Amino acid sequence: MVSAPAEGLPNASRIQVQDVSHGFETPQGRLDVLREITLDIAPGEFVALLGASGCGKSTLLRLIAGLERADSGTILQDDLPIARPDPSRIVVFQDPTLFPWRKVWDNVALGLEARGVLKQEKARVNAALEKVGLHSFAQVWPHQLSGGMAQRVALARALVNDPKLLILDEPLGKLDSLTRLELQVELMTLWQRSGFSALLVTHDVEEALFLAQRVVIFSPRPARILSEIPVDLPYPRRRGDPALAELRHEILNHLGLGQSW
Repeated sequence: MVSAPAEGLPNASRIQVQDVSHGFETPQGRLDVLREITLDIAPGEFVALLGASGCGKSTLLRLIAGLERADSGTILQDDLPIARPDPSRIVVFQDPTLFPWRKVWDNVALGLEARGVLKQEKARVNAALEKVGLHSFAQVWPHQLSGGMAQRVALARALVNDPKLLILDEPLGKLDSLTRLELQVELMTLWQRSGFSALLVTHDVEEALFLAQRVVIFSPRPARILSEIPVDLPYPRRRGDPALAELRHEILNHLGLGQSW
């Protein structure tokens, strides 16, 4: 049986979100998005965030990635404040955002190239493509890829940096249902092999339960944490497991959708 990565792995970060609030100024006035969010992600842990569209989940991801600064509160990575983007925290978005004028290999190599280490680290590009099963597609153009293959390239582009935290902002949201199920398994396998910490935003309750060790449920905006549901089930998980069905019912109740069960 495949197990989760052990805590304390050297390539996994601890993330501490401490009493974070955040908002935006709009023409109509102040829009509060996050309110007093406190969340602790252990090294090597896989955490999923669930909540209504627009409640602030993706905003929290951007703050953790260092793409924005929180209005108040503190966000720490391994006890150090997060102040800017860093290669140890990589975001995979819903759209693969591949450069159409660069072949697959060159798209994956972008991070290493930007850091000036590509010449000595070329083997890492090949290894990342091998991990996502696309080594034989290294010299293919992005327009020749299916949606699922393009998202695999985006994952390889993240993995080539050996992130300590992989931040996943609905990365499978635009894929067809069969490809999505397939990539859920692949994502779980990549996490288990690499041992990074993972933070996933998804609107798919089943996806959260299939992948995560803990599901955090947000209220409507301004988001507060309503509940944290541990998913204390071994990997690999079976989608028809009655225990998953019970957890799904519990989560839907928290989201106000229990009557649809």
